[in-house]
Amino acid sequence: MTTDILALFDQERYNNEIPNMRREANLEIVRYIDLVSTRSTITYTKLSLERVEAVIEQEVAYFEELDHEFEWKVYSQDIPSDLKVHLVAHGFEAEEPAEAIVVLAVDNAPAKLLQPVSLDIRRITYADQLADVREIHDHVWQNDSSWLVDFLAATLESSPNYISIYVAYKDNQPVSCGWTFFPMHSQFAGLFGGSTVAAYRQNGYYTALLAARLQEAQQRGVPYLTVDAGPMSLPVLEKLGFRLLCHATACNWHGKSAVDKP
Repeated sequence: MTTDILALFDQERYNNEIPNMRREANLEIVRYIDLVSTRSTITYTKLSLERVEAVIEQEVAYFEELDHEFEWKVYSQDIPSDLKVHLVAHGFEAEEPAEAIVVLAVDNAPAKLLQPVSLDIRRITYADQLADVREIHDHVWQNDSSWLVDFLAATLESSPNYISIYVAYKDNQPVSCGWTFFPMHSQFAGLFGGSTVAAYRQNGYYTALLAARLQEAQQRGVPYLTVDAGPMSLPVLEKLGFRLLCHATACNWHGKSAVDKP
């Protein structure tokens, strides 16, 4: 069954449209050009060994011409199987460890995720509410997430049916957040951004946000949920019935000037 779901996942990964990004595809790669910022991405790769070096050089030159940084997301089923090695050799930075892409059939969700959510979980519907998301992300990840808030705001404004953003509060203080992408005509909804301020972990906020988003997916009739899970969230997700689909590694290109630094 997982093999069938993976085949469907890869088919949609090739065909997906993303708001505020221009999709450019051929038989070898699918790239998305960011129309809001300069952070673009490649999400699908199928290359022969004879072509891999030339295509990597071609894509680097393409994005350098655009003056874009970009993420080349390498999935474990992409071809060639050692694509990450080739990218790193060309100066890409691979984020380690690889993310585990896990999937849950909504109809098989555990009862725990189907019960009414008792914690203070609110859906964000206006861009000016995203300051709470930024506060959480800046605190958890200790970096400037202004680019993320800009992306979320642009998506919320241009494609409100594509994205659902939720924030958990404790005494009106934002403590956890996460969002869902609902690609048009897709069998999958993707859960992203799950972050909880350290002092509020182990208090059920992560699970409550999962429940709120799963219940929305169920209402929308979406069959599957996926999560790009890191080491901290993976055990929680597995206990809730999510199963491994594949692995993925983000390989980041920050420009030739970054590669040439001593």
